[in-house]
Amino acid sequence: MKVLVIYHNKGGVGKTTTVVNLAAALSKKGKKVLVIDLDSQANTTFAAGLVKFQYDLNDTLKDNYIYQVIASRNDYSISAVTQKSEFTKPPFDVVPSHIDLMEHEQELIQQPQALTRILKKLVDVRSQYDVVLIDTPPSLNLYARIALITADYLLIPSDLRPFANEGLRNVRRFVNDVNEFRDSIRKEPIEILGVIASKLGTTAKFQEYTLPRMIEIVEEHYGFPVLNSKIFERRETSKAIERTTEVGDLIIPDPISILDHAPKSSAAKEFDKLAQEVMQLIQI
Repeated sequence: MKVLVIYHNKGGVGKTTTVVNLAAALSKKGKKVLVIDLDSQANTTFAAGLVKFQYDLNDTLKDNYIYQVIASRNDYSISAVTQKSEFTKPPFDVVPSHIDLMEHEQELIQQPQALTRILKKLVDVRSQYDVVLIDTPPSLNLYARIALITADYLLIPSDLRPFANEGLRNVRRFVNDVNEFRDSIRKEPIEILGVIASKLGTTAKFQEYTLPRMIEIVEEHYGFPVLNSKIFERRETSKAIERTTEVGDLIIPDPISILDHAPKSSAAKEFDKLAQEVMQLIQI
């Protein structure tokens, strides 16, 4: 079982879209996939189709999500909290998040052992999954730290624009800091797979002239490799995630992966290529 964290401390770079559609692409290649949502915004939980309610009274997540896994030593195993996502076929599993997660950060900071709870509990499911994808908050907070402590590999989604590039300096410092902790628990430094260029423009001029220069800057100036795969900003990808269905008088989210929504589309091929490249890099 390989554990891959998708992280950038800059928001708005396509992280959630990358996580759920990469999970779908890996699942379609016969891999058993677990997604862990460690972002209190719970966007991945929403995108995976696990928010099947409109009102707090019907909230099915708040008593059984990633917080309980981190907060409890002996209870709330990974398997106990996992839900199956029908975002794609075949489905993948998700440990959901909840907006309440942000309220628990200070509490968990007081528990040093919380840093390695997910790492230890994943041992119990290592025979059940080929790959674990961890979604993270766009910050340098406790939950991002836990994710980087837990993972074997780091993938950094970025639109390659100036603010995202400047954020790579923070990513580098944060990774170095986390690696010092990893060393203290005798865990190897996290392996940086590189930057996955995402939310890219689709014009021919941009792809021919601007994009190569942007990639060159990231590799030469910031020192991160850029993957060969590229994810372009396409309306059909957003449309698939934003899909809804009517249940009685309610409108319920019913997202679907781009690989199921439009399997022959350019967007679907981009995520299929990304899955192939990730599989090669982490050897699954």
